[in-house]
Amino acid sequence: MEVPCVRVERERGEETRRRLADDDLLAEAFEIEVAEGYLYLPVTDAEAVPEDLTVVSRGVGERDTPDAPADLLGFEPTYERLGDIVILDEDGPETAREIADAVMASDLPVKTVINRASKVKGELRVRDWEVLVGDGTETVHREYGCEYLLDVAEVYFSPRLATERHRVAEQAKSGERAFDMFAGVGPFVIPFAKRGAEAVGVDLNQRAVEYLRENARRNGVEDRVTAIQGDVRDVVSGSSDASDGVREIAPDYEDWADRVVMNLPHSADEFLDAAVTLAGDDCVIHYYDIQHEDDPFGPGEAAIREAAEPEYDVSVETRHVVRSYAPHELNVCLDVRLSR
Repeated sequence: MEVPCVRVERERGEETRRRLADDDLLAEAFEIEVAEGYLYLPVTDAEAVPEDLTVVSRGVGERDTPDAPADLLGFEPTYERLGDIVILDEDGPETAREIADAVMASDLPVKTVINRASKVKGELRVRDWEVLVGDGTETVHREYGCEYLLDVAEVYFSPRLATERHRVAEQAKSGERAFDMFAGVGPFVIPFAKRGAEAVGVDLNQRAVEYLRENARRNGVEDRVTAIQGDVRDVVSGSSDASDGVREIAPDYEDWADRVVMNLPHSADEFLDAAVTLAGDDCVIHYYDIQHEDDPFGPGEAAIREAAEPEYDVSVETRHVVRSYAPHELNVCLDVRLSR
């Protein structure tokens, strides 16, 4: 069967295999093949492979499928993986326990199984968890060549948005100045910095900011990252008492940014004045919104124009559906250029 494979010199094979495995990119249903001094490593998502690796299409053999939870349960359970944690969303405690036992008995490389015990709540967007197996809720998550230490009980993080974060991060350029208004543990900030941008991340959650600083160190970009705890509106105006980051911060960020991320889709419109204050003479804003499918982009575009015009010319470069959020509701992103 023809599948996308990373082609790598044989002597670099094990190093590359581990790297792809850490990013959950190895297609374990297919055999790794060797030919003419190269290893061919089947991958699950060719677009997610780091740019320094070569992807080719090649016919490879199928391998015996390892035991999955579904093989043991007799039905396909719904779960997410975050690092070495499996996340369930089951109302019935008996079903949750049954799935947890099957996960641990399967070949999945996980140490912990947790079940959602509440909805996302409060300003910090955290939720309660029931730990079914394991000793805690902290893990290391890897995506697109970056790694993030985080505790799901203390910070908000969605592994489902990895592809969207990568889409935005790939637009960043070396030397530009990027600002994430709701940064969390750094899944936008860290890739921006790895691409050579000077990156600032702000979050209300002190624990998220602490993880952001640690993740900057883990990924070797602490010299290009500033992490700030506080309300971003105060930070932008220079009136915040927020603590400083991994290096000394400037008193304010007016007219500072070449790129701004606004990933707070339920209420990003409330922060548009701050985003416009941040924007330099030419700035791209990545504005996230949740709207009805009949007009998913119109309300966000209107709000941006109201906040930015006439000081800026506003042009929408991309109207992008991130995912379905609820029946008839879409999570969308507008990539908007502001030109003074």
